[in-house]
Amino acid sequence: MAKSDLALYGGKPVREKKLYYGHQWIDEADIEAVEEVLRGDYLTCGPTIERLEEKLCQVTGVKYAVACSNGTAALHIAMMAAGVGKGDEVITTPLTFAASANCALYCGATPVFADVKAETYNIDPASIRKKITPRTKAIVAVDFTGQAVENREIREICDEYGLIFIEDSAHAIGTKYDGKPIGSLADMTCFSFHPVKTVTSGEGGAVTTNDDKYFEKLKLYRTHGITHDEALMEEAPEGPWYYEMIDVGYNYRLTDIQAALLISQLEKLEQFSNRRKAIVNHYNDVFSGMEGLIVQQEIPESDTTRHLYIIQLDPEKLSCTRREFFDAMAAENVQCQVHYVPVYWFPVYKRLGHEVGECPNAERIYRNCMSIPLYPAMTDEDVEDVIKAVQKCVQAYLK
Repeated sequence: MAKSDLALYGGKPVREKKLYYGHQWIDEADIEAVEEVLRGDYLTCGPTIERLEEKLCQVTGVKYAVACSNGTAALHIAMMAAGVGKGDEVITTPLTFAASANCALYCGATPVFADVKAETYNIDPASIRKKITPRTKAIVAVDFTGQAVENREIREICDEYGLIFIEDSAHAIGTKYDGKPIGSLADMTCFSFHPVKTVTSGEGGAVTTNDDKYFEKLKLYRTHGITHDEALMEEAPEGPWYYEMIDVGYNYRLTDIQAALLISQLEKLEQFSNRRKAIVNHYNDVFSGMEGLIVQQEIPESDTTRHLYIIQLDPEKLSCTRREFFDAMAAENVQCQVHYVPVYWFPVYKRLGHEVGECPNAERIYRNCMSIPLYPAMTDEDVEDVIKAVQKCVQAYLK
């Protein structure tokens, strides 16, 4: 009997219809918000962008928000605003999407990888300290799965060494640290609004900050380096049409269509957050004591809106490979995903001199981890089906 065809162990699959690891929730309010923009005068560069940025400030408790085209663009303009350039080093985690490190490469800087904590999967402040050199300019700390990084410890390190603290919160909209919303703690915080995230604009991103200078630079780099602000111009404007390009920036604008969708989604953030927490709590109750599985731990300071729910397979207790377990779950019509291949394993980073073995904890987690379905639109029946599929597969593979 093929190990990958676990449906044969108990007859038919747990589910008839496939359930994916993530999915957006779009309702009539979202559709009406987008339709209103489509029927209006501005599809881009219009007033809905400012409304969105005001909403993001309210949600995150921060002074400024700059909306942009995606989370990668957010990281890039944050790097530029921080003044990161050739000869600088930027410390980040390898257990993340490639953009968390690529943003340093975009600016000519060198990414340096600190290991994660084996229990929380978030970047380890002790490992950060070991990687600091005179060339270190910034730290990009990733709120992996939505759990807040150890903000207090990382802030202390940044203050001690004069580093810029950039929080990659692509997973973490709605999360709080010590009662304060993520988005208001770091020097700059970057968000993503991809469809599998807690709230979505289709594609989209934002950077939040309390710093006036960073705010002005972020706005500039988002829009080609072009300004309409007379105070920043070198020449007197010839008329209302006049503008100047005072730096090299990018076309990282968000459209009003996307902004309208995101404003509507943010109205449901508390609802989405509560549902994610309820599912996570139920998963934890079932999986925490299950032989063969290891569950991600959380720091007490993090009130987490979880983007991903990750299980680790215990190789000491299970006889299967991760691929066999992954395929077995798919046979039960529960489609999982893996987050993430350690960034420095990619050929581009190997050509820069990185090698397997740099961050043992991150690599161990990657080799054994799997993201199971987690999103607000899941019904209670969906959640129970995921649990049944995991239980079935674990029982089949226990040594």
